[in-house]
Amino acid sequence: MLDFTFQNPAKILFGKDQVPKVGKEVKKFSERILLVYGGGSIKRSGLYDEVTQILKENGVHYEELPGVQANPRITSVREGIRLCRENNLDLVLAVGGGSTIDCAKAIACGFYHDGDPWDFFIRKARVTNALPIGVILTLAATGSEMNGNTVINNDDTMDKKGIGSPRLVPKFSILDPTYTFTVPANQTAAGVVDIISHIFETYFSANNDAYLQDRMCEAVIKTCIHYGPIALKEPENYEARANLMWASTVALNGLLSTGKRTDWATHMIEHEVSAIYDMTHGLGLAILTPYWMEYVLDDSTVEKLADYARNVWGVSGQDNYEVAREGIRNTQEFFKSLGLSTTLKEEGVKEESLETMAKKATEYGPLGNFKKLETSDVLEILKKAYA
Repeated sequence: MLDFTFQNPAKILFGKDQVPKVGKEVKKFSERILLVYGGGSIKRSGLYDEVTQILKENGVHYEELPGVQANPRITSVREGIRLCRENNLDLVLAVGGGSTIDCAKAIACGFYHDGDPWDFFIRKARVTNALPIGVILTLAATGSEMNGNTVINNDDTMDKKGIGSPRLVPKFSILDPTYTFTVPANQTAAGVVDIISHIFETYFSANNDAYLQDRMCEAVIKTCIHYGPIALKEPENYEARANLMWASTVALNGLLSTGKRTDWATHMIEHEVSAIYDMTHGLGLAILTPYWMEYVLDDSTVEKLADYARNVWGVSGQDNYEVAREGIRNTQEFFKSLGLSTTLKEEGVKEESLETMAKKATEYGPLGNFKKLETSDVLEILKKAYA
């Protein structure tokens, strides 16, 4: 196990009837805030009315940034920064899923930057300060509610890039699983895949001596495999929604990756797909992940892929390659059983864009640590996922 320092200051308020606490939590930091949310689902569910009433009762002034996209755009970030500066707002409250939270984080750090907020994402600027961030989560998927990561799209350059900083960890996050009851089936399914994929990026590591972390990873993956189909069949099953919501948070709050070298190749490849085609992130990961697994399977990786097959899927057998391949098949079949596509072609991706995506994915060098991927490797994975 590698040396590590673990610290996560995010305060989690988990369970039913936690939303009324938002006023008290906000006032610890500010009485003038920016309320950030997405396409209107929080208004249909009644959450918007509840939150705004609580803010008013607590004497909190708020301005609104509605309409944050599923893949949040840098244009929304710029508008949020403008609102904060012009109205003297000094906390950003995100109500929604990972995209809304990511937008809020980019606003929070962009507030203190003299240049364009895209500078952070093209490595022209570093996060040195940020407004405090609060979260009311409505979708189990990204884990952004308890980490310092943010991913933003730029339509002008057709890029999707991410950054991370401890300064972007939310001060508090309210997680009430009942607000995920109305999440559509396709978003629930994509969220389950997103959670599992975050764990894969840690589990399939260049160092395999973090035994405890690996067993924890397997447990969270199995939780998603168990409760994902239940949530699809019974959308208001509280235990299913609660377990998925907490799995989402644990998957990417830094705990599982302690003492490990993480990979992230599949995520970086998917970012290029959704940058061009605006694909739901979890859907893109569902398509790409099995093909990545097949491509990286060799003598140096087979033991870990076989461990995954045995410990997560219960595959038996003595031949590690056969066991590993069965685990990969089970992974793809599970994603398919959630109603998700298995090829990029099914989702409208054009073959002529594959080479461009491969080049952009490796713009800063080879991807991954489990197995290093050059541009040609990424292109092969995309071709296999397209066919």
